[in-house]
Amino acid sequence: MFKFQTEPLDSSGWTIKNVLSLPIVNKKEEIVGVATFYNRKDGKPFDDQDEQLMEALTQFLGWSVLNPDTYDKMNKLENRKDIAQDMVLYHIKCRDDEIQDILNTRELYGREPRDCEEEELLDILKKDLPPLIKKFEIYEFHFSDFNCTEMELVKCGIQMYYEVGVVKKFQVPQEALVRFIYSLSKGYRKITYHNWRHGFNVGQTMFTLLTTGMLKRYYTDLEVMAMITAGFLHDLDHRGTNNLYQVKSGNPLAKLHGTSILERHHLEMGKFLLADESLNIYQNLNRRQVEHVIHLTDIAIIATDLALYFKKRTMFQKIVDLSHTYEDEKKWVDFMTLETTRKEIVMAMMMTACDLSAIAKPWEVQSKVALSVAAEFWEQGDLERTVLEQQPIPMMDRNKSAELPKLQCGFIDFVCTFVYKEFSRFHPQIKPMLDGILNNRKEWNAKKEEYEATIKAIEDEKATKEASKAPKNSSGGSKTCSMC
Repeated sequence: MFKFQTEPLDSSGWTIKNVLSLPIVNKKEEIVGVATFYNRKDGKPFDDQDEQLMEALTQFLGWSVLNPDTYDKMNKLENRKDIAQDMVLYHIKCRDDEIQDILNTRELYGREPRDCEEEELLDILKKDLPPLIKKFEIYEFHFSDFNCTEMELVKCGIQMYYEVGVVKKFQVPQEALVRFIYSLSKGYRKITYHNWRHGFNVGQTMFTLLTTGMLKRYYTDLEVMAMITAGFLHDLDHRGTNNLYQVKSGNPLAKLHGTSILERHHLEMGKFLLADESLNIYQNLNRRQVEHVIHLTDIAIIATDLALYFKKRTMFQKIVDLSHTYEDEKKWVDFMTLETTRKEIVMAMMMTACDLSAIAKPWEVQSKVALSVAAEFWEQGDLERTVLEQQPIPMMDRNKSAELPKLQCGFIDFVCTFVYKEFSRFHPQIKPMLDGILNNRKEWNAKKEEYEATIKAIEDEKATKEASKAPKNSSGGSKTCSMC
């Protein structure tokens, strides 16, 4: 828009000869101001080129107006996140009164753990913890948590770090270790199956594979520490529903993580706890060691996504086959330890074996655990039916609970048997897990056959009743007419 004025605007004699005014529009196409330009230096009127140049400038000004608002919103979001994290820590983090359940320093020394020497804390733990390892058979593949309280599981989890010798070697602050494992137990939700007991069982199986199963020979002490920790962390804050449900229900987790949704959430929750100095069992490691530990934890926890397990089975089988070509055990161990990729594949398969380990427990344990798993599945099925208004798959449909034995046989055959069969070939010390799953397969198959026999008997009885109700020919003769 062009304007001209012949008279001076003020006493200084300044005269407006030409004017260019353009609206300042933000990204929402709202007018947030007006930019006005007066008098070209050469005295000529503003032309189309001037208008194009100034339009670009006002567009930039419009975007700039949004920046303070956007920055303010980002700050508020960051503040909300900090508040939410503070609330989470308040409810999960081991409190000063709770730590006295394990480190009763107030009673013994009249002081808080933070005011005690490491030797004083060690004296308390040495007295109480080691006997639990023997009492509950933590080194055995047939371990069951049925007779353990949740606090006893916390104590056994702490002691495992002493058993593999990493506390002293890496100067793990004992108060931090106690607070960390205690906090983990609180970080698992009180749900039917994926609770602290399951988290502990996975950590215990990892510990047993490394020690009793002799897989520790391929890994450094630092890696052993990371693998046991990953076992404990692997399902932290599980919601009792699977990845597909997160997607179908539009859960924010599904929007945050594109793949391995829950696994990535468990990993982030674990890192979140370790970021707190009072829970950080890695605080005395150097930068390179910390990076290595976090790298292994990433791989280990994401590996519990069964979708990835199927992709790595062939690679693991090749490693097992290769191990049988070495007659010299030392050369094989040297060969394994020199290649990072091979170690990571074995570790990923170990995580799967740990996560599924309930399937290889003695029948009296496996049968009860299977019911807990099924109950959690049925709870998800109920949500799918009521909230999502969808028909759940048979595995999650409580109306088809009688089919559990059949489903268990299919799960054992299609998913589980491979990993335990290959680990038994890899290390004969792990054969008890294969023996356990094969025995459970027989038990479930017997129940499946019993169920199928019952169904067949019902169907036969129904068919007999229907046949008896069918109309009969009153003459008793043939309905076909014959000529003779």
